[in-house]
Amino acid sequence: MVLKKIASAVAVLILLAACETAPTEKSGTGGTGATSGNTAAPARPMKPKMAANQIVAGSKQDLVINVGDRVFFGFDKSTLSGEARGTLEKQAAWLKRYGGYEVTIEGHADERGTREYNLALGERRANSIKDFLVALGLNPGRVVPISFGKEKPVALGHNDAAWGQNRRGVTTLRGKPGS
Repeated sequence: MVLKKIASAVAVLILLAACETAPTEKSGTGGTGATSGNTAAPARPMKPKMAANQIVAGSKQDLVINVGDRVFFGFDKSTLSGEARGTLEKQAAWLKRYGGYEVTIEGHADERGTREYNLALGERRANSIKDFLVALGLNPGRVVPISFGKEKPVALGHNDAAWGQNRRGVTTLRGKPGS
């Protein structure tokens, strides 16, 4: 009788273990944008599925989903690719339409290199984006560049895919829509 109970308990444990699913790893790669022409393009994050009427025109979500809030750079580069310039042209038009926002341009780098080098590279990337947006007619006082270097990766890993996602410039909004 005791042997039968032990066998039943073991069978239940085996069934439970077989039904368990392993957790999936997710990385915070929100936003969209362009990739550099020099390297393999980083995997694009999937856009959240939402009804068009749930995104408020002129909202931060509108910029991220419908325009793109980030561009990507090649290894050790701060020059804008054609695709990056296309995304920034859309951003400039959107920012002109919603003039109440000020923007911070975040320059990021991948994990390779020293902290100091990557802060300088992130600064060059942020300034490259700012200069392009100003050349398209944005008031330079509305655009503040900042470098995070390698301190805020969105993709964890020590491979080309993760590094490609982390070599980026991100446009973040401050303030409220309006003119």
